[in-house]
Amino acid sequence: MIALHINIDHVATVRQARQISEPDPVTAAGVVELAGADGITIHLREDRRHIIDRDVLILKQTVQTRLNLEMAATEEMFGIALEIRPDIVTLVPEKRAEVTTEGGLDVIGASNIMCDGIKKIRDAGIRVSLFIDPQEDQINASREIGAEDVELHTGCYANAKNRAEFESEYQRLVSGAEFAHKQKLQVNAGHGLNYINTQRICSLPHLRELNIGHSIVSRSIFVGISQAVKEMKEIIILNS
Repeated sequence: MIALHINIDHVATVRQARQISEPDPVTAAGVVELAGADGITIHLREDRRHIIDRDVLILKQTVQTRLNLEMAATEEMFGIALEIRPDIVTLVPEKRAEVTTEGGLDVIGASNIMCDGIKKIRDAGIRVSLFIDPQEDQINASREIGAEDVELHTGCYANAKNRAEFESEYQRLVSGAEFAHKQKLQVNAGHGLNYINTQRICSLPHLRELNIGHSIVSRSIFVGISQAVKEMKEIIILNS
């Protein structure tokens, strides 16, 4: 069964819009776990635009499944990860001006900070995943610097404008998943997935985990967050 990790960043986005205490992403995490989520994903950005340090501290204490901390490869973030000790650290690219993550991490150009940080994270017993485009050179580089997982960036697939582009991007993901598996890396995927395009993604070979957030939080406005999680879980079950 493909695991579903729910990204709750956008619950925090609503809270931060007014700089108040609700809706609380910590409460959201508990609700989605009860609804069947297999893990909780949060992105602690350098500018703290949604998830804040307080959230990470409490979620580490309260999450009953697995806590996946997405973060940039900086000394500050590696220090936080080593202090908090989430179950998984996923390194992602980060630009101050972007609305959301715009592409995969450039692992080929990995800095000394990234390489040293990955080693420290792994030595602490924390699983390391890298969010990358489905390219063989990036997958090879991920293995070489110590990643155990790769999360294939599905944004281009999700944003495809026509059937031909959709099929082309899907096949890129298939090739990436096959190659990553041969490199003995766990295959995960995420970004831009919703209640329609997730159906096909579930057919990716060797897929173990999906990280989905915005579409579930958006759906929850109309049906409630528990129902939104259950509907996505059903899609995964029917299409796995």
